[in-house]
Amino acid sequence: MFELLKRLALRFAKVPPEPHAPAGTPGSIRTFRAAPNYFKYLLVTWGLKQIVGAFAIFFFLSMTATWQAAAKGSASPAGAKLGRIVPSALHSLELIGLGFFLVQIPFSLAATRLNYEMRWYIVTDRSLRLREGIFRVREMTLTYANVQNIAIQQGPLQRLLGLADVEVRTAGGGGSSSDSHGNERHGAGATMHTGVLRAVDNAEEVRDLILDRLRRLRDAGLGDPDDRHQPIRAADFGASAESLRAAAREFLDEARALRK
Repeated sequence: MFELLKRLALRFAKVPPEPHAPAGTPGSIRTFRAAPNYFKYLLVTWGLKQIVGAFAIFFFLSMTATWQAAAKGSASPAGAKLGRIVPSALHSLELIGLGFFLVQIPFSLAATRLNYEMRWYIVTDRSLRLREGIFRVREMTLTYANVQNIAIQQGPLQRLLGLADVEVRTAGGGGSSSDSHGNERHGAGATMHTGVLRAVDNAEEVRDLILDRLRRLRDAGLGDPDDRHQPIRAADFGASAESLRAAAREFLDEARALRK
């Protein structure tokens, strides 16, 4: 059932099942995903929301029954009539709400599973690509030449579940741009310069891998790792010096000719 909903959602949103790898040599591609404990966290959050929704519906249904009982005992005929009409209308709306609540349960559960599965963190020797979401897809490609800082963020609940976020900031980035749910904190401008590998269980490994590849790229000259600096040979230096001497002699001869 879930796989059918997943295929329909991906086809409707026109989202490919996985992103293409960014620039880099094929042998350097490493793909990371959110940890299984992150799905457990999302399930707990989903369950709490369902409990709150069910409690709210139960509360209002019980209140409607109380209002109907009070209306029957009203001394005023007008008050009794109004007391019967209003609770009945509210009761109908509550039954409609109950129907929507029951129908949304499998769909919201499937959306929770997709929120967990549709997270991709692809690391190569030149860049980093992050993608998450289905209907609102957020995909970022960060080149190592612009990376300024890599940090690990971990809250109390994340420590309990063995999870952490690896935050990669590039030039122009401000403070932390999103919380553990993926919500933006300081507006869209900050998210353009900050990428987050969210809810991984090997945060230190991911951070060290990115730092190692960033170090190698910068040692190569902040460019393509294949573009190595060629050493200056003595023969090349001698040829350059001879060219300079010839140009100087030519300039000197022209200057002497102008004096005559």
